[in-house]
Amino acid sequence: MFDGLAILLLQDSQRYEHIKVVDLKNKFKYTPDYIIDRLSRFLLVISGVMIVLMVFTATYGVARRYFLHSPEPYSYEISTMFLLWSFVLAVAAVERYDRNIRVDFVSNRVPDSARHFILSIIAPVAGLFVCSMFAWQGFAAAMYSLKIGAVTMTAWKVPLFPIKIIIPIGYAILCLVLIAKLYFGIATFVRRGKTKIETV
Repeated sequence: MFDGLAILLLQDSQRYEHIKVVDLKNKFKYTPDYIIDRLSRFLLVISGVMIVLMVFTATYGVARRYFLHSPEPYSYEISTMFLLWSFVLAVAAVERYDRNIRVDFVSNRVPDSARHFILSIIAPVAGLFVCSMFAWQGFAAAMYSLKIGAVTMTAWKVPLFPIKIIIPIGYAILCLVLIAKLYFGIATFVRRGKTKIETV
């Protein structure tokens, strides 16, 4: 896991190496993308830490149950929360670095321009529609849990609002990543069109 994270950070530094040589006037247009990238990378690190903590809590629960014959309900519930949070917080970085599973049955059988249009424009638009619905409904569900004071159905009685509010936050950041990808996809598509016109 840490080797993969190191590779992502190395790719990230190479991705923004060209930004260091641009002048102050051109740096401004990279600022939103730079902030989104740093935010998604920070959440990826937090997700990795949660996975490590989840391993320790799960191991502790198993040891208490099978070796000490003294089971307790807290480790399972903590592991479940960390599992949910690690997924939601890492999904933006997964999309940012193109580490998600991609079905390329159609895109590999079309020309390069059409492939770029599908992957860099159509896919982000479709992802924005779905993820915005998740963020919207997730926020509504979290606020409803806060309103009624909902808690987990366990002996620990953990409030559900802090658990649920992470879901719309994670998907909102994913929407920002998709907006940035859509912006650069459209810019690349337009630039390619201008290049073709100039060459003709």
